[in-house]
Amino acid sequence: QVELVESGGGLVQPGGSLRLSCAASGRAFSDYTLGWFRQAPRKERVFVAQINWINGTVYYGPSVGRFTISRDNAKNTLYLQMNSLKPDDTALYFCAAGPKTDYMLSKSSDFSAWGQGTQVTVSS
Repeated sequence: QVELVESGGGLVQPGGSLRLSCAASGRAFSDYTLGWFRQAPRKERVFVAQINWINGTVYYGPSVGRFTISRDNAKNTLYLQMNSLKPDDTALYFCAAGPKTDYMLSKSSDFSAWGQGTQVTVSS
């Protein structure tokens, strides 16, 4: 089982940037696809992005053209660079691990391991 710990959230003004990190430990990361989801208050958890750990194939959810997912294999760390942040980006952001695949996994149920989440608040 892989363990995931997110960090990097916080309060940022509209138009600002944040980089979220997700440190992974446990099983070999080559066995997984890793992704980011977010959940705003009183809303469902929404797919943001995923990356295949080995070949770097990436997929993004809708309306997140300002975000970039990446990973550092040597550090076993997943990142989400978020630019030009808007108040609508305010949410709890989760890192998740799912089965190794080159297909897009956009449902929460596709992912079997989750971090505890890191809060991102965009407000002036």
